[in-house]
Amino acid sequence: MRHRIIVALFFSIGLAPAIGQPIARPKLVVGIVVDQMRWDYLYRYYDRYGSGGFKRLLNEGFTCEDTYINHLPSYTAVGHTTIFSGSVPSIDGIAGNDWIDQATGKDIYCVEDSTAQPVGGTAPAGNMSPRNLLATTITDELMLATNFRSRVVGVSLKDRASILPAGHTPTGAFWFDDVKGVFSTSTWYMPQLPEWVEKFNALDEPEKLAAGGWNPLYPINTYVQSTADSTSWEGLFKGEKAPVFPHDILKAYKEDHDNIRSSPFGNTLTLDFARAAVEGYALGQRDITDFLTINCASTDYVGHKYGPNSIEIEDVYLRLDKDLAAFFTFLDGKVGKGNYTIFLTADHGASHAVNFMKAHQIPAGLSGMRKIMQGLNDTLATITGVKDLVISGTNYYVNFNFAHIRQAGLSMDSVRKASMTYLSHQAGIQYVIDMANIAAANLPGTIQEMVVNGYNRKRSGSILLLPDPGWFDGGDKGTTHGTWNPQDTHIPLVFMGWGVKHGSLYRTVHMIDIAPTVAALLHVQMPDGNIGQVIPELIR
Repeated sequence: MRHRIIVALFFSIGLAPAIGQPIARPKLVVGIVVDQMRWDYLYRYYDRYGSGGFKRLLNEGFTCEDTYINHLPSYTAVGHTTIFSGSVPSIDGIAGNDWIDQATGKDIYCVEDSTAQPVGGTAPAGNMSPRNLLATTITDELMLATNFRSRVVGVSLKDRASILPAGHTPTGAFWFDDVKGVFSTSTWYMPQLPEWVEKFNALDEPEKLAAGGWNPLYPINTYVQSTADSTSWEGLFKGEKAPVFPHDILKAYKEDHDNIRSSPFGNTLTLDFARAAVEGYALGQRDITDFLTINCASTDYVGHKYGPNSIEIEDVYLRLDKDLAAFFTFLDGKVGKGNYTIFLTADHGASHAVNFMKAHQIPAGLSGMRKIMQGLNDTLATITGVKDLVISGTNYYVNFNFAHIRQAGLSMDSVRKASMTYLSHQAGIQYVIDMANIAAANLPGTIQEMVVNGYNRKRSGSILLLPDPGWFDGGDKGTTHGTWNPQDTHIPLVFMGWGVKHGSLYRTVHMIDIAPTVAALLHVQMPDGNIGQVIPELIR
């Protein structure tokens, strides 16, 4: 008996350290998504970047140079969901920023939730949650792996870019309320704002940032990567006579708080709030791994207004470089250099402005989905005698009014065939794809994969239109995104910090590979809709 007790005691003492040994993980993971950041922006302005921002990522971290989106459409909500879920719209349900519910014909916003009420903000901006997201995220999986002891926080000016990366189970997700000019959340997350958020909002930082106006960071003649300060394809703030510096952002902000988004100060505001979140929640300062997701959205708003070749977009990236450098230095001091892992990527890229392309004799055009859908409706009405058989061309899909079709006793096959015939003759449309028979479109394999991955039968339309290269659905001011082409789908991907090698990779990887790679670094399960693969080359 005494012998058995001694043996048991021996084994219990010997095994105790092994049982209690924690899994090696960073103290903090920071996922930064720079909205509308084309891959080439890493190098287009490289000689103007300082040493602590984008250059630090490249010089200390691991860059995947051939990273692509492999779904459609290439929009904000879809990109953010894919980055953090490793999934695609076919599975995770986030088929666009908006979509048409195919059963009801109702227009759905990706994160709308009538059961969630505003906290610190206003309705309807605060009636938001991740309820429409059907899959888990890497942030959810970290929470599950640590029995919800981790803290996960999402930060963005955009609701969708905060909510979807943070997943279903975060400590908090915060976005900017344009009515009040403050960061807010919803009752999905908490009944009231934390004290640190209230204190941050009380600083009225947006107005302070805008007070000096928006002038170029450097002499304007040094912006040699950009077009002239005023071009016909650049947009205007209300009251401006020309799209030229200086921009009176303070006046614009006071007229509509939304305008802080279309300036470099929106990124500064976002990263300052992220810094406050690190301090307020003590992220990366405990004995458990935390996760912070950040979306820098002003790059997207400025790109939409001015286009990718403007002085404004160059200035935004030069200023963002400085803001990132300051944020990394803050993390070095607060969490400790080498104790955190960062990855930086984008939700999508951007096309060149159509008139910029035309000015240089490069094929481009506006596909005009609204006009095409109106023409289709008119054609179908002539053939069938029934009006309004098409609801919209949302996300480049033809969304039919199935209720009208059934009520009129029409054959769906005949409506579809007539539509395909009409659409195939529209200028600027390269492919017209019957989603019930994708193989018949004879698509190149890469594009076919993107089409299949992006199609959700409950949330995507019946016919998909793919424009010619250089064509997109938008206006003649600034630019947009959403197509399969490289300018919209070739994105940066750089990892840096704990567990990451220094180096670069030139084989093709995809946006869906980010989440499983983070899962491998953290030794947690991949998200439940994941179809991506680990990028082993970057893991130390």
